[in-house]
Amino acid sequence: MTDSRDARWFAGAAALLVVAVLLGASIGPAGPDWWRVPLELVNRLPWISFDTGVTDAEWAIVWKVRMPRVVLGGLVGGMLSIAGASYQGVFRNPLVDPYLLGAAAGAGLGATIALTVGRDVTATWPVDPVPTVAFIVAVATVLVTYTVGAAFGGDRSGVTLVLAGVAVVSFVTAVQTFLLQRNLEVIREVFRWILGSLSQSTWADVRLVLPYVAVSCVVLLVHRRHLDVFRVGDDEATTLGVSVTRTRLVIVIAATLGTAAVVSVSGLIGFVGLVVPHVVRLVAGAGHRRLLPLSLMGGAAFLILADVPGRMLSNPAETPIGVVTAFIGAPFFIYLLRTRRVAL
Repeated sequence: MTDSRDARWFAGAAALLVVAVLLGASIGPAGPDWWRVPLELVNRLPWISFDTGVTDAEWAIVWKVRMPRVVLGGLVGGMLSIAGASYQGVFRNPLVDPYLLGAAAGAGLGATIALTVGRDVTATWPVDPVPTVAFIVAVATVLVTYTVGAAFGGDRSGVTLVLAGVAVVSFVTAVQTFLLQRNLEVIREVFRWILGSLSQSTWADVRLVLPYVAVSCVVLLVHRRHLDVFRVGDDEATTLGVSVTRTRLVIVIAATLGTAAVVSVSGLIGFVGLVVPHVVRLVAGAGHRRLLPLSLMGGAAFLILADVPGRMLSNPAETPIGVVTAFIGAPFFIYLLRTRRVAL
């Protein structure tokens, strides 16, 4: 019975994701009529050929402009959501998100460094310096947070790690503010990056983050049963044979690598890793065996759909996707806090 219910939930989430991908690929300020895009996608399958009325130029808009941002949006949303669910499980706190230990603050500092003090140095790099430096500093920030927390017993208690994260994030944010005050000419560019955007997405960005997302998601899904054990407490989990310190470290590293990778190319997109896992718990239950894969698919669908109004609201300009997710996520999260007591 449980397996059949799981199958129905997974099938429903997969169907939602397919619908989101089709909508994301079909809607935009330029290109073919929206209803022609699904037909052309079918037409591109092997051994299928019929006239859809889509020209080569229109298909180039769909495949080279819309599809990379749809796929990247799915990767970013799915990764942030599954990382948020994992963080909430490992710290037994439904209010934490993937940015808890400083990945977002570190990525913001890295982007600021690349756009300010490192501009002349990175001008000759063979890769885009902004996502590269953002990823490196994000990972380094979380490493510092974990090291500081572990020095005071954080490897045995998640509360200490949370407090260490607050302190490190405050320090990193102060450094970023210091740099911006002395490089006022790049404030607009840094601010645009911080708000989050998928408008410049390319297939190269997808190839860049896909390995990190794939490895991180596999590791987190493998440890989903351990997250259920964490719900009973560290001492009880140890009694049940779980190495709490090692398991917490593995989950944090996996969630951090994936989060740092996607944030480095998309900017800081809030509320995805906080709201989506809560919604999944409300409709499908709190067990991580179901929660993690549903959060992965639900987060991907959510961010793809959230990107659609951003393309249309300020045409020909675009509304940053971080603004759209905040408009959607903040009121909904307040509603959840007021009407429900969501349990891990």
